[in-house]
Amino acid sequence: MRLYASNFLSLQQQIKTVYSIGPEMKLIYNFFIYVYAALIRVASVFNPQAKQFMAGRKGQFRKMKEAVGESDQIAWFHCASVGEFEQGRPVMEAFKKDFPDYKILLTFFSPSGYELRKNYELADYVFYLPMDKAANARRFMKIFQPKLVVFIKYEYWFNYIDEIHKAGIPLFFVSAIFRKQQHFFRFYGSWFRKQLRKVTWFFVQNETSDALLSQIGIQNHEISGDTRFDRVLKVLDTSFDLPDVEIFKGNDELLVAGSTWPPDEDLLLDYMNSKPEHFKLLLVPHKIDENHISEILKKYEGFSTVRYSQSDKKKLSETNVLVMDKMGLLSGLYRYADIAYVGGGFGVGIHNLLEAAVYGLPVLFGPNYRRFQEAIDLLEVGGGFNVKNPKKFTELTDRLRTDSEFYKHASEVAKCYVRDNSGASKKVIKKIRENLSNK
Repeated sequence: MRLYASNFLSLQQQIKTVYSIGPEMKLIYNFFIYVYAALIRVASVFNPQAKQFMAGRKGQFRKMKEAVGESDQIAWFHCASVGEFEQGRPVMEAFKKDFPDYKILLTFFSPSGYELRKNYELADYVFYLPMDKAANARRFMKIFQPKLVVFIKYEYWFNYIDEIHKAGIPLFFVSAIFRKQQHFFRFYGSWFRKQLRKVTWFFVQNETSDALLSQIGIQNHEISGDTRFDRVLKVLDTSFDLPDVEIFKGNDELLVAGSTWPPDEDLLLDYMNSKPEHFKLLLVPHKIDENHISEILKKYEGFSTVRYSQSDKKKLSETNVLVMDKMGLLSGLYRYADIAYVGGGFGVGIHNLLEAAVYGLPVLFGPNYRRFQEAIDLLEVGGGFNVKNPKKFTELTDRLRTDSEFYKHASEVAKCYVRDNSGASKKVIKKIRENLSNK
């Protein structure tokens, strides 16, 4: 059982499509929360990620109670996983600058997000979010008593939302995005629309989301854009130096493939098998467990592929493929690239395109991109390219490598797109400031 927050969201949506409106909806929702918790417990016997999910939550209320101070003023930020953390990060940084006396509570749903960012220096407390049971929500809120709550993108935990609303605490959704297919906008969605009305303010990414909320009678929203633009611009200005990657690249062209899954790696392997001259590939898998790394090394064994943790100067200079087996470096690695490929587009959806586009890189990605506004935008302006199969990938990559005007245009529009869409964090902080000043 994969325990990504997006998978649970999918389960939520399936549940909500089956049942119609009415006062019993809350009972049904809570029932399935308990069922899901039980399934995770069973899966934890044989699934490492499920085991981690359960272990991270063991004894957590005791730990929370011991950590918090009685006089602490707390602002609570919740992120599903790593991607949402990167969206929330510029808001947390801006908030801490404007409100230094507040303590920041950061929660995650998924183990991948928690494990990678549990030592985030700006957060005073970092915990897994307890499962969305009514008793858990009440207990959590009693311990922390936050003065402000910020949920990132799409985390709709209705028992927590209910407790936040009852306590009269401002609740903001940041970088939210809505689609007409969601349960909120269906004929059976009355109960769920009611929950949305408990939110203080929605900062949405696009006009479609803004219009959908208006259509169901919710007026407390505005188009702010995506806070990830602010984050990647800050990363761009941050020093980053990996001499081993410089040695690996040498004087050759480099494609950095970020957050890849097996179908992405197969696509890239097909191109590498065509023996492109003066061309190297840096693979940064989404999952870096030993099984996945071993699979990649076996696939690419014809290139004397090197894994980063076991590399030396001689190995780096003799191979055309380097596999990154260390977390947290991707956003900086793109600065060494000439072309970027972002994975996930042959599965649940593409990962973060903006981390690559900010460097003025033409960005290639797979066919499952329509839920991602930045992919649609980059396709429209000519800074991003959808590749459905190996043939299309080869055509586009070869053109980017040989047609200097084509490459230059893609590079310039990608960079301008990121800069032109920055500033969402300022809008969020302005509204937060207004609400806190009224408390």
